[in-house]
Amino acid sequence: MARFGFVALLALIAPARAAAQTAHHSRLEGDWLARAGDELRHIMVRSDSSAQFGDQVARWRVVGDSLWITLGDGVWQVYGMKLDGDKLTLAGGDLEKPVTLRRVGPPTARADSVAIPPPPPATERAWD
Repeated sequence: MARFGFVALLALIAPARAAAQTAHHSRLEGDWLARAGDELRHIMVRSDSSAQFGDQVARWRVVGDSLWITLGDGVWQVYGMKLDGDKLTLAGGDLEKPVTLRRVGPPTARADSVAIPPPPPATERAWD
């Protein structure tokens, strides 16, 4: 799984849409478990727009039904996203096939020493 490998979104303008996005974000937060071959990986998705997996830290955004993730390389990877309770399915982007993650708990706090990558402009997207 390259980069984030299966995963990790722009702020909405209208206040009503912003409130809806905030509710959507809170549903995305948590400790997610993903299967990578024979390995299980934990992905921590936090309300501060960070996602952490191992020592890698990404910034995330939700735009409509898409999850945007950047590792700080200046581009967003964009994935189709379906969130159903504690099940998150991602497809597209750099994935060969859809990947389903399962929420197994709440997120842990991000250490102050762990920096979140800066967000690239919305126009800087990685495409196939």
